Order: sequence, then structure tokens, then C-alpha cells
Amino acid sequence: MRPVRGNRLVALLAAGGLTLAAAACSDAPDETPAGGSSSAAAAAYKACMVTDTGGIDDKSFNASAWAGLQAAKAQAPGVDPKYVASTAEADYEPNLRGFVTQKCSFILSVGGLMGDATKAVAAQNTSQQFGIVDSAIQGAANVYPMQFATQEAAFLAGYLSAGYSKSGKVATFGGLKIPPVTIFMDGFADGVAQYNKAKGKNVQVLGWDKAKQNGSFAEDFASPAKGKALASTFVAQGADVIMPVAGGTGLGAAEVAKSSSGKVSIVWVDQDGCKSAAQDCDVFLTTVVKNITDAVETAVVAGATGQPLTATPGYLGTLKNNGVSLAPYNQFDSKIDQGLKDEVEKLKTDIIAGTIKVESPSAPA
Repeated sequence: MRPVRGNRLVALLAAGGLTLAAAACSDAPDETPAGGSSSAAAAAYKACMVTDTGGIDDKSFNASAWAGLQAAKAQAPGVDPKYVASTAEADYEPNLRGFVTQKCSFILSVGGLMGDATKAVAAQNTSQQFGIVDSAIQGAANVYPMQFATQEAAFLAGYLSAGYSKSGKVATFGGLKIPPVTIFMDGFADGVAQYNKAKGKNVQVLGWDKAKQNGSFAEDFASPAKGKALASTFVAQGADVIMPVAGGTGLGAAEVAKSSSGKVSIVWVDQDGCKSAAQDCDVFLTTVVKNITDAVETAVVAGATGQPLTATPGYLGTLKNNGVSLAPYNQFDSKIDQGLKDEVEKLKTDIIAGTIKVESPSAPA
């Protein structure tokens, strides 16, 4: 994660619509887990994060948010980042309440699945500043939403995957059938459809039917074994590019690709896979980046420096503001035809300009 400095931080603050004063922190006892700071006594601003069930080291979603807290600590004096991991959905509300008791300045819920728990706790603690990734809670003025138009970047990945595929079959699967997951799958399918239209081809998408909003799900964000099983099935059906939208479960798909002797490649999501899961960089065609890290960093820095946060409009990451993007092609850069790279770049320009509109039922309003 590169530091947000100078004019770039100002621009991000403006784009994010950061306009509710964060609460001051008290020096409550700090039971920081491994990886957190233990300097609570000296800290002026406790930034406290509750993970989703994928865990802090999912190489993806939760890890991105934690990186944002760490980056905020480097940017603003007195920021004390800490987290607690949820192992089941039943943990969400108790974990949030625990941080309220510790008088955290900013409490971050990582993931749309935490929406109901966050709404309940926020409604009972209206002077407490919350934030949530991948959700917006109606009527909750003290919950700052961070949402992402990931269908835009996934569209580019779908087009790229269709153009790179040798078999004419690509695939995607999710961790759970929830909007923050299916939005990726919608964009991916539309990108493949755009390639087919432009080239007169018939590249197939396995694992997701956008029209029916139905497809393949592991029902888990932390099971590489389930990801391996799904990916193996797709490979047996002929797919040679796979996009898992499943946190740590997706690592099982990377394992399948690594054993394919170069025949199968992976499109990772959330964090650049060559940084978050460097051991698998040789199979990552690219990554559909959801810039959770910068969004979280910007919000925490704003709160820590006395700038207000408002629930409306909150933050929406798009291709235009670099809230979503395609990661570099890394080890695949020399393997991808330059013409295909140029087409992907042109599509990005067209989406930003509004010439091409990428839509999804799961897109943030």
C-alpha cells in the first residue's frame, strides 16, 4: 500500500464525501490481537476493525481493510489500529459491542454480511462513529458507507479473460451469493459478452448466469479445499481462466492452476494477488482490485484529523476515481497480446466516459 499524501489525500477526501465529526477516544483497556498496536495509553484515535469470517489473513477482503488501518496509522499521528476476528456470523454483534465498550473512536465493519449487526449496534450508540465496507445502512447517520462499483473493473477482466483463453471457456465462482460477490460475477460475464460481440466469438462463462442471477458458490470464504473442488470441476469442463470471488477459498483455485503446467490462470479479486498472495503470482493473470485499503485509510485519517464523516453520500469507488481497477499483469505482461491490452485500456476509457455502461442488480445505488 502506497501512502496517501499531499494533494492525493485531499482529492480522496473530497471524492469520498467526508463531511460527521468522529468521536474522541478514551484510554480504555486495550486487548489488541496479534498484529495490532499496544499503545492504547498514548493513542488519541482508536481505529477498531471487526473482520468478516474470512479472517484477517484472507489475502483479499479483510486483509485489504487491515492494510488501510495500518496505512492510516502511518499518515495520522495517534491512530491506534486494532482488530477482532469473527469466526461465525454470530460473532459480529458481540464483537462490535465489545469495541463500543472499549470506546473506540471509529469502528469498522468489514463486509455487507455485517449490515444487520452494525445497524442494530449503531442505532443504540448514536454518538459512536462506525464505518462499513460493501454496505450502506439507511437512516444511520453515524455509519460511514464504503461501496464499490466493482462491476466496472470486472468487466475489463472478463474481456481480458475471453481474449486470453485458449479453450474458449472461462469460469467464475463465489464464496456466498451476496451482492458484493455477484457484482463481480455480473461484470465478468458482461465483459466476456462484450468480447464475443466485438470479435464474433462464443467464449462461454461457466459458473454464473447473469440473466438468471444463478451460479456456483462455495458457501465459504475460508475453505481452499472447496475452492479447489470447484476449480477442478471447471477445468474438467474446459475452462482455462477462473475468477474466484471467495476470499481465502479462492486460494484453492490458485492451487489447481499451479498444478496445470501453465494451462490454467486465475483472475484474483480485491488486492493485487501478486502482493497479497505472492506465492501464487505465477498463475494470476490480473486482479480485479477493490481499493478498500485507500477507502479505509482515507476515512480513518479524516476522523483522526478532525474532519467530519457523513453517511450520505459516503464513498463510492469507481474506475474514474481509482476505487476499482485492474492490477498490473505482472508475470503475464509478456504473454498477453498488445492488441488485447490496448482494447482493455480503450474499454476502461469508454466506461469512465460513460460511453459504455456496466450494470448489475448488485451495484450500489
